[in-house]
Amino acid sequence: MAITDWPAQERPREKLLQKGAEALSDAELLAIFLRTGTRGYTAVDLARMLLDDFGGLKPLLEIGESEFCEHHGLGSAKYAQLQAVLEMAKRHLFENIKRGDALCSPEETRRYLAAELQTYPHEVFACLFLDNRNRVITFEKLFFGTIDGASVYPREVVRMALKHNAAAVIFAHNHPSGVAEPSRADEQITQRLKAALDLVDIRVLDHMVIGDEVVSFAERGLL
Repeated sequence: MAITDWPAQERPREKLLQKGAEALSDAELLAIFLRTGTRGYTAVDLARMLLDDFGGLKPLLEIGESEFCEHHGLGSAKYAQLQAVLEMAKRHLFENIKRGDALCSPEETRRYLAAELQTYPHEVFACLFLDNRNRVITFEKLFFGTIDGASVYPREVVRMALKHNAAAVIFAHNHPSGVAEPSRADEQITQRLKAALDLVDIRVLDHMVIGDEVVSFAERGLL
């Protein structure tokens, strides 16, 4: 049965408009993105098959173009659309933390940093640079490493902080394993960075480790 033959309250698009996006399942959200199914399968059927094949929504959103396009019902056009949607979501989150007000929402900051770093298959070290009123100046990914580590150079972090005329920073890096527990090496480099930035009167507000969850150094008392 085609989706158009379903009761209106069960059709993904109508359900979203009536109840909001949060009321939809992963398959229903993906079906709206796919728009159409294939011969013998509705868009919801196809979405369910894709989620089963990939092992969930998160792995589907993280794969590269070649693997994405290997699956039935997908192609380069849909991959481009998906990347555009993901980039719009990141930019929306960034705008939420860069509205001219002091950075005062830890949850929005976590969501933004997770959106930027969570999907990398290798470690990435990044910084949010803030002014003297804790307003966001910019976000930069500074160092790219391997699956289990990235070399971080305090001199370069200080140079970039001075370049942006930052008064404070928030560090962030991802753990591709998904385990966000800070390592001893994470603690050591944080202290080295903090000491280097102290010399130029730049405050370190936090260091967030991104995995399946987000762990805050400040909340752990590690700064």
